Amino acid sequence: MSNILEYKDLGFIDYKKAWDFQEKIMQDIISQKLSGKKNKNYLFLCEHPNVYTIGKSGNTNNLLINDTFLKKIKATYFKTNRGGDVTYHGPGQIVGYPIINLDDFNIGVKDYVNNIEQVIINFLEKYKITASRLNGATGVWLGVGTKNERKICAIGVRVSRGVTMHGFAFNINTNLDYFNYINPCGFVDKGVTSLSKEKQQIFNISDIKKELKKEFVKVFCN
Repeated sequence: MSNILEYKDLGFIDYKKAWDFQEKIMQDIISQKLSGKKNKNYLFLCEHPNVYTIGKSGNTNNLLINDTFLKKIKATYFKTNRGGDVTYHGPGQIVGYPIINLDDFNIGVKDYVNNIEQVIINFLEKYKITASRLNGATGVWLGVGTKNERKICAIGVRVSRGVTMHGFAFNINTNLDYFNYINPCGFVDKGVTSLSKEKQQIFNISDIKKELKKEFVKVFCN
C-alpha cells in the first residue's frame, strides 16, 4: 500500500456537511480495505462557521450556554462520534480532517495522534514558537509547566477498522471570545490561544494551509 496523501482544501464549509462528507469517504476506504482493494488516503483542510462540538464521552455541562444564547452569538451545536470533550470551531481556525488507513502508514492510534501533534509542533517552530505536549491531554500546548498553559490546537479523532476521521483544530486568526462559553476540552484551569494572538498579527489562511499540508506530508509520508 502507498502512503501517498491526496489533499483537498474544502474552503469554508458547514460542519454537518463536512461531517457527512467524512463519513462517506471513511466508509469507502473501509469497504476497499475489507475487499482487498487499494485505497486512497486523504487530508482535507477547511474552516467552519461558528459551531460547538462535543465528543461521545464528553460532558454536556462543559457547554456553558443554552440554545437561546447560541442563536444570539450565531453558533450551532453538535454531539459527534469523535473522542474528546467540547470544543469550538469557527472562522480563522484551520480544521484538518485526515481520513487515512493507519495500516498504510504502519502506525496505531496513539502514534497517529502523536504524529498530528508533531505536525503542529514543527509548524510552530518555524514561527519561533515553542510548543509541546501536555501529559494527560491531547493537543498542542504553549507554556507547559508554567501558570500560563494554553492550548493552540485541539485534537479529537474517530477510528473504525483502522481508518480515521475527524482530526484537529488549529487556532490561527480565531476569535477566542467564543471559548469563553465552554470549558475547552473539559479544562477549567487552562487557557486557549492562537497564532495571531501569539505573534500579534493576522495571517493568510490559504498560505497557512499550504504550509500545514507540507508539514503533514513530512511527518506522515517520509
